[in-house]
Amino acid sequence: MSGKRYYPNNWQAYKDAPDDLFIPHTFEEVMNWKVAGWELPSSVCCIIRATTPKGKIKEYVYQKRHAAEAKVSELMHSGVEVTVCTDDAIHFISPDINDESDYD
Repeated sequence: MSGKRYYPNNWQAYKDAPDDLFIPHTFEEVMNWKVAGWELPSSVCCIIRATTPKGKIKEYVYQKRHAAEAKVSELMHSGVEVTVCTDDAIHFISPDINDESDYD
C-alpha cells in the first residue's frame, strides 16, 4: 500500500444541481474579489517578483521595508523587470529601453 488515501468528493451532486442554485457573478465582481482583493500576512512587508531577459522568475519576500527597497534598487540596476506587491498596491517596473543615449 502506498499510504495514499482516496477521499470521495461530491462532484456528481454539483453536476446534477440545477443552475438556479448557483449565483451568477459579473466579470467586475470577480476582478474586484480575486484580483483587487489580495491580502498579505501581517508579517510580510512586500513581495518582489523579478523576470530576467531569459524569462526566469525569482520571487523575494521581505518583512522590512528598507531591505525590500534595497533589493528593488539592485534589481533595477541589473536590468530586469520587477513587480512589487505591497498591502495597498501592485507596481510594475520595466527597464527603460528607450534611453536618451539611444538618440545621440
